[in-house]
Amino acid sequence: MAYAIFKFRKSKGAVAATFSHNTKAEVIWTVIPVIILIVMAWPATANLIKMYDTRDADMTVKVTGYQWMWKYEYLGENVTFTSRLDRESDRVRQSGIVPTRESHPHYLLDVDNRLVLPVDTKVRFVITSDDVIHAWWVPALGWKQDAIPGFINEAWTSIEQPGVYRGQCAELCGKDHGFMPIVVEAVSKEEFKQWLAQRKPAPAAPATPAAPAEPAAPAGEAPAAPAAAEAGSAPATAASGA
Repeated sequence: MAYAIFKFRKSKGAVAATFSHNTKAEVIWTVIPVIILIVMAWPATANLIKMYDTRDADMTVKVTGYQWMWKYEYLGENVTFTSRLDRESDRVRQSGIVPTRESHPHYLLDVDNRLVLPVDTKVRFVITSDDVIHAWWVPALGWKQDAIPGFINEAWTSIEQPGVYRGQCAELCGKDHGFMPIVVEAVSKEEFKQWLAQRKPAPAAPATPAAPAEPAAPAGEAPAAPAAAEAGSAPATAASGA
């Protein structure tokens, strides 16, 4: 602005332009931004659609929030368990000890049972709650999903690198909201198969088949005595005859 004031000052004889519009300029500054926005929006919209597309998943995990723990169900695999704050963190927080990074590197961020998932696998999550609103959030997975009572939210992930990924409940849910950590452990597909097999309940022993019932005797006839009873009655008959 200072340059324009100096360059086109009246004392130098500058004359103001009298044009009212310029069709060519208006077309340029309208069309070019529209093209730029379309180029940016096209891949962004495609990625947003993919983010919410849970179809064609390789496996499904149901996540249920409780005050104050998580329940995980591997649907179709008969594997279910709860995950809550680990005992060491719980002991420290109730004892009044001031934890340090050296003594407790994962204070309030560790659990008793980790959610184990295979790498390079599309995992579908169905997320709900049994009491109040929670939120299942692991930052490294790239999304956060509310767990709402009576409502199912869906999300999916595919973890590329084995490792441990930590998160927390991200919705204020009561006095122990800060003690609902989430730990996801990503392992190879072979390790996951072994872990899943160990988690499955042992098959029930097959039931012993019942002995077949003896056919009923015809009407008017006494039932035949067992062979053992007949063998025992023969000496008694001989003794009475003597």
